[in-house]
Amino acid sequence: MGSVAILFAQLRTVCVHQLRLFFIALQFFTRLPIPRWVGFEPDWLQHGARYFALVGVVVGAITSAVYACASWLWPQTVAVLLSTIAGIYLTGAFHEDGFADVCDGFGGAAAPERVLEIMRDSRIGAYGAIGIALMLGLKCAALVYLPAQAAISALLMAHPLSRLASTFLIWCLAYVRAEGKAKPLAQSISTAELGIATGTALAPIFVLGLAGWLSWYAIVAGLTAAALATLWLKKLFLRRIGGYTGDCLGALQQVAEVACYLAVLACTRAGILQ
Repeated sequence: MGSVAILFAQLRTVCVHQLRLFFIALQFFTRLPIPRWVGFEPDWLQHGARYFALVGVVVGAITSAVYACASWLWPQTVAVLLSTIAGIYLTGAFHEDGFADVCDGFGGAAAPERVLEIMRDSRIGAYGAIGIALMLGLKCAALVYLPAQAAISALLMAHPLSRLASTFLIWCLAYVRAEGKAKPLAQSISTAELGIATGTALAPIFVLGLAGWLSWYAIVAGLTAAALATLWLKKLFLRRIGGYTGDCLGALQQVAEVACYLAVLACTRAGILQ
């Protein structure tokens, strides 16, 4: 009996610690409150990278719920806009800001040092303003043209999958700044932690397929589009600045997210959504 009690105590400790890591990631990437008992240690944020995709599951669930509720009362365009607003408010435009900074830096300079300097500037330049406007417009347009069930499914798939893409970038590239907001989470993560992130991202997508909300063709198309976006930006970041920054993580999340929407929409146009 004593050994069983010890085993359960150890299991409880492990579960509580994993829950703590998830809450730390949730606090960093969203405005959602977390319990006071969670506390904070610097290395928890690094190890919390394994749950970035799970944070995406939460964001996807909330944005899809907003879309579903709004679509009962208003036209689909309004529902999409309200869902997009909810996602931006929920995350504090964290990823959108990173995308705009990458547009400014990569569009406004060639030398790596100058690119990083521009990206550090909190002001939004022409490349950033145009880039984020087009990105948000493309997101909304893709979702508006999707049937309601497909739009909800796309939101549930794209948010965790796009955050998995950012986690992959942390795993395979080096952080190029000596300091920065993303520095605590930018230390290399283990393959096991990447595996946890992959599992939490793919599990809800697998459920969508089993439930018949999305065809397996659409799911494969979304996964492929996100993977291609990840590989393209990985190559670009490596060539231009030798690694990544926190802004690069946000930019990749945005591009991978919209790539998923476009892939699902392409399947709709081809008549293979269901």
